[in-house]
Amino acid sequence: MALRILVTDEVDRDGVELLRAVPEFAVDEVPTLPAAELLERIDQYDAIVGRSATKVTEALLRRARRLKVVGRAGVGVDNVAMEVATELGIAVINAPAGNTVAVAELFFGSVLSLLRHLTRADVSMHDGRWERADLLGTELRGKSLGIVGLGRIGGEVSHRALAFGMDVHAYDPYVSEERFAALRVKRAPTLDALLDAAQFLTVHVPLTDETTGMIGADALRRLRAGAVVVNMARGGIVDDDALRAALDRGHIGGAVLDVYLKEPLTGEHPFRSYSNVVLLPHIGASSAEAQRNVALDACEAVRDALLNGDLSRSLNGALAGEDSATLAPALLLARRAAAVARALLAGRGATAIDSVTIKTGEDLTSSAGALLAAAAAGTLEGVVEAERLNLINARSLATARGLVLAHGEGGFAPHSRAIEVRLVAGAHSMRVGGVAALDMPPRLTRIGDFHVDVAPRGSLLVLTNHDVPGVIGRVGTALADAGVNIAEYHQARLAAGGEALAVVTIDGAPPAHVCETLTALRDVRSATVVKFGGDA
Repeated sequence: MALRILVTDEVDRDGVELLRAVPEFAVDEVPTLPAAELLERIDQYDAIVGRSATKVTEALLRRARRLKVVGRAGVGVDNVAMEVATELGIAVINAPAGNTVAVAELFFGSVLSLLRHLTRADVSMHDGRWERADLLGTELRGKSLGIVGLGRIGGEVSHRALAFGMDVHAYDPYVSEERFAALRVKRAPTLDALLDAAQFLTVHVPLTDETTGMIGADALRRLRAGAVVVNMARGGIVDDDALRAALDRGHIGGAVLDVYLKEPLTGEHPFRSYSNVVLLPHIGASSAEAQRNVALDACEAVRDALLNGDLSRSLNGALAGEDSATLAPALLLARRAAAVARALLAGRGATAIDSVTIKTGEDLTSSAGALLAAAAAGTLEGVVEAERLNLINARSLATARGLVLAHGEGGFAPHSRAIEVRLVAGAHSMRVGGVAALDMPPRLTRIGDFHVDVAPRGSLLVLTNHDVPGVIGRVGTALADAGVNIAEYHQARLAAGGEALAVVTIDGAPPAHVCETLTALRDVRSATVVKFGGDA
């Protein structure tokens, strides 16, 4: 069955055609729909791609039982119920880089318009007046610019500000010293320090609990007298009431606003009465190039998520920012190691898992969060609905069920790309480990105290037995009689004549009675079947 994609909000044609070119996709392109009509249709689709006009609400997400991906052809995702999407395992993907240049250029166009009275000059000329003497402006050169948020857009603004001869400062606690140095921007150690230095202040951060009201009354008072405030990020980062009060006092010399608490900004509004405030109708990304870029970026990421399970571009997934191709073998190993550990604990009668701990070799340390999500998914396979269990929601689902998720510290370095997963269930625990090398498929190398070497694919039989002659032959005969074909058979022991463990990779799913058949054999103590679910 084709994967169905709903494209709305007039996403640029090039992005839509990228999706239409995939034979596995059926694409429906529609105008922005009323909320009730969209709610009726959404259950038909595996993905939705739109811009800011369509609100992806909690009700919509819960109705969309097939939905796997929400694509936003733009940066902001405040029109998406992100927590609900994460809970349901739905990837939310945006296009953070496509409109970068458009916003940076608009910043300087609008600030220059304010400083040089361009709108007033244009209107007066069209009205037949010559008001040159009344249009004295100011220059950017030599002025100090304070940037809150030195990400993509903040960085592009800083490039252009330096070209204008401005003194550029920025505050961003999440950006490295190397980036500040590369951009030739002076680092402000605190927001207050930035405000004290700035004659122009611009914000380029997302709207979060941390940034809501960030530029309030106290912040505005710290700015130099006559400072200009610019908000092209999201309404609510600059406090509207505080900004109007500062304008009324004359402490703030002007402002540029492209975003508002409630959009569209229609009817009467206090900001309309200020001649020193430039009001724009949220056009930061409204260039032909930007619309094409964000559409291509978003649609490409949606395509890869649906076809290949690539969640590296999702905002709410554990893979965000990771190299999906390089990490994929390790994610698969972590998930399947956890599935083996869970099955073995269940064989001991321990079904309620208390904790999941993961250790990694040094090459995978930076990806421990994504690998822990994969291990959580492996632990929960068969417990939650499989279609909704993935790297996006595995950690939240595990936590909601009371599982403690942790990164183990030290003492585990048999290989730089080694992984060990340890599950605890009451008084029982089980550790399963392996290696996800880049030049070969992942291998399981440890189950409990036993060293093994087997690929975690298809279905596994894990047997414990006494280390005596004839066991392997009896197991092989029993499996042959049951019509089970062996792909790999690895036998391990701790000491001659003691306890042994066998790991058998088999083709397909074994008959339901196979464990009973095997445990009836002389010297076989236990038999556990592990049927692997979806890839990580």
